[in-house]
Amino acid sequence: MRKETVHVTHINFLPAPAGLSAAEVFEHWPSVVDIPEAAASSGIRVSVIQAARHKERLTRNGIEYHFMPVGRGKTLLDRGYHFADLLDHLRSNVLHVHGLGFGDQALAISHYLPRLPVLFQDHADRPPRWWRRSQWRAWYADAAGATFTSLELAKPFTAAGVFGAGTRLFAIPESSCRFTPGDRAQARSESGLYGDPCVVWVGHLSGGKDPLTVLSGVAQAAEQLPSLQLWCAFGSAPLLAQVQQRIEQDARLAGRVHLLGKVPHERIERLMQSADLFVSGSRAESCGYALLEAMACGACPVVTDIPSFRALTDGGRIGQLWSCANAASLADALVRAAGKRSSPAQVRAHFEQKLSFEALGRQWAEAYAQVLAGTGR
Repeated sequence: MRKETVHVTHINFLPAPAGLSAAEVFEHWPSVVDIPEAAASSGIRVSVIQAARHKERLTRNGIEYHFMPVGRGKTLLDRGYHFADLLDHLRSNVLHVHGLGFGDQALAISHYLPRLPVLFQDHADRPPRWWRRSQWRAWYADAAGATFTSLELAKPFTAAGVFGAGTRLFAIPESSCRFTPGDRAQARSESGLYGDPCVVWVGHLSGGKDPLTVLSGVAQAAEQLPSLQLWCAFGSAPLLAQVQQRIEQDARLAGRVHLLGKVPHERIERLMQSADLFVSGSRAESCGYALLEAMACGACPVVTDIPSFRALTDGGRIGQLWSCANAASLADALVRAAGKRSSPAQVRAHFEQKLSFEALGRQWAEAYAQVLAGTGR
């Protein structure tokens, strides 16, 4: 089947928040448009079905969006019938399901469209507990494919025997980013950031992001990098009190660490454009949207050695990887990056080649082609 004849329909079973128009949903959930647009950049036809509480249809950048009320069917099979009816009307060749937690709903669609290949995309999903594994195996037995940012992230699912023998696994970054490098001097003039190196953190002040280890690593690195400045933008902050106390009690951090609090997303681009280095202490990520934003702006990553970050940085070829929860490892990585960092041009070139919308589009087109070839359609 030629690429131009392929019609892939993305489906989001998680209902859109009540009371939001389609445009507001797109702003609230950027991935609803970003991932389909990445896939469509390869030239294939893409449609989107979004579960919702209202009916709406619109076209944006050549992609048709169908907001479909989920209350039309009382049972799972009833809902599956309504989704299948629309898919049949759209004459879709591949069904791209967002999230690995919706196997039962995808199976309900397959009850009516058994020959439609289904490709699942991981979005920070967790494998089933042992008592639910048989149920999941039934849901995913005939899945044509599944994608993860890194194939290492698929291992808990394969170890649980979730996928059938014919399920193809693909490594494709979860999404991309629209940020651009810009002019660093102008960005710093507007943002007020400074430092040598100027280091930016964007993430929650929570255990999973491990800000306390990051602070310890920065304190150690500052002994060799006296002009280092760390700028922290964050949303939720359950560890804020501990973070503030850590900064106040260490002379190496006081006056060096700047807690910016919650920053509007449009300002995040300016922060990333201002940064020499981007630091993350995440212990687990399905992808790492802040890292994508940093690399889109040309900031050199200094991030934890976890599967998704290894995939996005090409095994640490771009930037520096450090061991989770290891402050000394972070300090060494910061010093190395400050001394011999990947240039903004190198980081951006890697982003364009591997992580841009066009790069992801090529990867999605290949995955869809393999799924179709495997099903003989």
